[in-house]
Amino acid sequence: MSETLLKVDNLKKHFPITGGILQRQVGEVKAVDGISFSVKKGETLGIVGESGCGKSTTGRLLMRLIDPTEGKVVFDDKELTDLSASDMRKVRRDMQMVFQDPFASLNPRHTVERILEEPLIVHGMGNAKERKKKVRELLEVVGLSSYHAKRYPHQFSGGQRQRIGIARALMTRPKLIIADEPVSALDVSIQSQVLNLMEDLQKEFDLTYIFIAHDLGVVRHISDRVAVMYLGRMVELADSEALYQKPMHPYTQALLSAVPIPDPDFEMERKYLTGDIPSPSNPPTGCAFHTRCSECMDICKTDRPEFREIEEGHYVACHLFNDKG
Repeated sequence: MSETLLKVDNLKKHFPITGGILQRQVGEVKAVDGISFSVKKGETLGIVGESGCGKSTTGRLLMRLIDPTEGKVVFDDKELTDLSASDMRKVRRDMQMVFQDPFASLNPRHTVERILEEPLIVHGMGNAKERKKKVRELLEVVGLSSYHAKRYPHQFSGGQRQRIGIARALMTRPKLIIADEPVSALDVSIQSQVLNLMEDLQKEFDLTYIFIAHDLGVVRHISDRVAVMYLGRMVELADSEALYQKPMHPYTQALLSAVPIPDPDFEMERKYLTGDIPSPSNPPTGCAFHTRCSECMDICKTDRPEFREIEEGHYVACHLFNDKG
């Protein structure tokens, strides 16, 4: 059994809503509302869900780019939520992030060499000669050429920019990379190249990934386990194949039935989501999904279902399984 690299316990992030002349708090947006999971060393955990479900906020909370309202994040046996800013900066040498927009995340005034050197400078790694050598090595590793180091971000295509973003994340040789929708801004033809690159790098550098996306096909391609989020809560977590072959939560079933299948003769029962996602500032009582669920029972409207293990390694938050497990 692999050792656990990251453990998250009851993580919450509530953003205050202010109003009136005195700007008093009048409510809160429950962006992340009590999620718990762990990630083993060397595995890839995919996090999926509709826009606004809290996926990207979760990634930023794990990196402590924003502070949680409640809960614990333990990375490599260190409790991150209690660390000072300077101590957290040291930890970020071992955990890095790849952002969704490869252009917005690169400084347009700096050359690629300067962008890639920056993590090494911040963490005091190597002298100028060693840093420049490492920049050129990493550019080759991610499928670019060493002469690209003197160019600026605007001189690259979207796929090349994302390769630069991945190279920057690799500069400090991290243990964990959080990839926040790293291919959603790219053409489909380029997506597979970047995904294959990330898989190759995982083997080469012994990396652990948290892969955040809304495209279930992409997540299936790269993930060992998949977590499904809805309105700030985790509704299902299972091994990738188990989740795709036997989805248990009605929300997961609806998401998977919306994925196009390239076979004109293949027929399957489609589950359709009705209505809109409720506001995270005023989520429904009980199960957050009950307003759109075809299986809704009376208990779903009043009691929040427990996120529990139904089969080995398969966790679901749904009252349909309360008499099982």
